[in-house]
Amino acid sequence: MTLTLTALLCLGLCQGPWDLVQAGDLPKPTIRADPSPMVTLGSPVTIWCQGSLQADAYRLYKEGGSGPSAKKTLEESSNRTGFSIESSSSSTAGRYQCAYHISGNSWSEWSDLLPLTVTGLYGAPSLSAYPSPVVASGENLSLLCSSEFTSGTFHLLKEGGADPLLQVESKLQPNTGRWQALFPMGPASTSHGGTYRCYGSHSSFVYEWSEPSDLLRLEVTASLPQDYTLGNLIRMVVAALILLVLGVLLFQARPRLRGPREQQEDNTEGNKPTFQ
Repeated sequence: MTLTLTALLCLGLCQGPWDLVQAGDLPKPTIRADPSPMVTLGSPVTIWCQGSLQADAYRLYKEGGSGPSAKKTLEESSNRTGFSIESSSSSTAGRYQCAYHISGNSWSEWSDLLPLTVTGLYGAPSLSAYPSPVVASGENLSLLCSSEFTSGTFHLLKEGGADPLLQVESKLQPNTGRWQALFPMGPASTSHGGTYRCYGSHSSFVYEWSEPSDLLRLEVTASLPQDYTLGNLIRMVVAALILLVLGVLLFQARPRLRGPREQQEDNTEGNKPTFQ
């Protein structure tokens, strides 16, 4: 049985999960989204609820939904079932829980909340690196996400990561008319290297995200070599001055360093008569 989004969010007043299912002593199920808890606008997604092999029915509840939870009664007992949404929209975004039922028992506890994010609802922001996408290890690094469409929260993700790396509230820049958020990364290290993108979302719709920014490739190189030119020049000048001073001192001390015989010979030669 395939449930569309309309079937998930149909008829009825807004109700909480405890109005729909009374929790019993059965352990809570697990819940996940396939292919991912982050889907693009218009793409299909299936929410899987896994409970017990004896389960004969499952319920799916969307937090803040405008109708009762979706229910699936199984012809044969199964430890899991899927609730399919054929085309994701803004109404798909939100947090979900599920529960299962075993014949002769009450309903299980509700699962943990599953956040489901839908992207592509607004224009893409831009992402840039300061001072540059190529930085030396230890150099201070910041990433800037900005948009003219989104005025709420910006989300920075690194490729290969499951959760948002950072989330920052945007601020309006009067000189540009754009909303932007600065993500300080601190001193750069090899762990910062990789590919990043950012998204924007309005504060009231935290699971409805924009299109992604262009990918930003960040490269962290080895530390910049220290410049020893000035220090070496100073050392050379000091050494030259020392040698000059030593030379002057040696020149001045030259008479005192000569022996008595050399001095007597000089005196004798100085006393010899001069013949003309």
